[in-house]
Amino acid sequence: MTTAMTSATRPSWDKVLIDIVDYVLDYRVGSDLAYETARNCLIDTLGCGLEALEYPACTKLLGPVVLGTIVPNGARVPGTQFQLDPVQAAFNIGTMIRWLDFNDTWLAAEWGHPSDNLGGILAVADWLSRNAVATGKRPLVMKKVLTGMIKAHEIQGCIALENSFNKVGLDHVVLVKVASTAVVAQMLGLTREEILNAVSLAWVDGQSLRTYRHAPNTGSRKSWAAGDATARAVRLALMAKTGEMGYPSVLTARDWGFYDVLFDGKPFHFQRPYGSYVMENVLFKISFPAEFHAQTAVEAAMTLHAALKKIGKSAEDIKKITIRTHEACIRIIDKKGPLNNPADRDHCIQYMVAVPLLYGHLTAADYEDDVAVDPRIDTLRDKIVCVEDPLFTIDYHDPFKRSIANALTVELTTGEVLDEVVVEYPIGHARRRKEGIPLLEAKFRTNLARRFPTKQQKAILDVSLDQATLEAMPVNDYVDLYVI
Repeated sequence: MTTAMTSATRPSWDKVLIDIVDYVLDYRVGSDLAYETARNCLIDTLGCGLEALEYPACTKLLGPVVLGTIVPNGARVPGTQFQLDPVQAAFNIGTMIRWLDFNDTWLAAEWGHPSDNLGGILAVADWLSRNAVATGKRPLVMKKVLTGMIKAHEIQGCIALENSFNKVGLDHVVLVKVASTAVVAQMLGLTREEILNAVSLAWVDGQSLRTYRHAPNTGSRKSWAAGDATARAVRLALMAKTGEMGYPSVLTARDWGFYDVLFDGKPFHFQRPYGSYVMENVLFKISFPAEFHAQTAVEAAMTLHAALKKIGKSAEDIKKITIRTHEACIRIIDKKGPLNNPADRDHCIQYMVAVPLLYGHLTAADYEDDVAVDPRIDTLRDKIVCVEDPLFTIDYHDPFKRSIANALTVELTTGEVLDEVVVEYPIGHARRRKEGIPLLEAKFRTNLARRFPTKQQKAILDVSLDQATLEAMPVNDYVDLYVI
């Protein structure tokens, strides 16, 4: 028996890799809207991290790998006294900002949270700046961080538009790793060939399974997975800087490439070239720390809570709740049975609807065990049914709409049916920016107050709410504002 021999001739770089690298090297962001949105994204993301510091399940993971380690000129971790190497700092910052599922979101064929990339971007920018100052050179300014955020958002978001990793069982943090690697490598001053090497290493790396986001295995890894991904990106970029080789056909290689091994043999498809579209249209979680497919359902539940109160009824008078929703919502967070931990609860639409119907609010604390023991929550969960509306699914994928619609109908034990409450676009959607930004800034103020005294809060706000002042500020000086 004879077999065909495989050529050992080194192939050309996969076009997907070339497009990513040329974008981070050559594209000049000219959108004022993108920079303004990036600034709002920055403060919202850091605020989410500060809130997470109130939860021991998060803080136990933070700090150096070896207790007591301090890195001279290392990157600082906002809200703490840690000063770490850039890889571990990226893990710390990335874990903080993702812990409560309250930072920004991007929904398409794949979903994810592009601000997860800030962990690597801010850690590297701060580390580079402190070392520059120590050697008498100029530090990076915060506009470089905002530019990195815009580009990382764009890489992650544009790949996600047409390519579903969750359908093949992979977690979306693969895109955090790829986007962070490309942007961080450029920040580190790598050559084009070195950045290609780095990005190929991100694709060839082991990729996370989604099982920790879904029943029956839902757990806290989903809250640190992005921190792990952005830290790994920094590590791979630093390895590429030493001259570590890359793998040109990492995606397309027959049998052994990413497409054949992990993507059912299908190549990636792209809807648009890289620019600044994703940052301009990113979704902010402003009102509720809830998985984004449920944001509009929670808003509708809040409206229904008020409606019930107005007619002298409560959640205990409910016989049935029907949620008319989109396919992605059903696939990810339509969940029955016991919920074992906060990570389980914040990915269950029935739980996220039941709590505001009962209490008139939904906060991060409402996912904790001391709230979940209320038997009325599970009783109400059992009365909630999700039904797909095909039109909602179509509008969810429509690039000109990108709605995240949910509609709630409540039937009472008396037989009365309340008017259906429909919410197509959550308050964090680009279509509701004017309404949302003041609330986003209020959320940031609240999160600053959790951690800092009044004078320090004011110093952070004075810089963070002024576009020109923030952009011109040295990265290390800005991060120092957050040190306790």
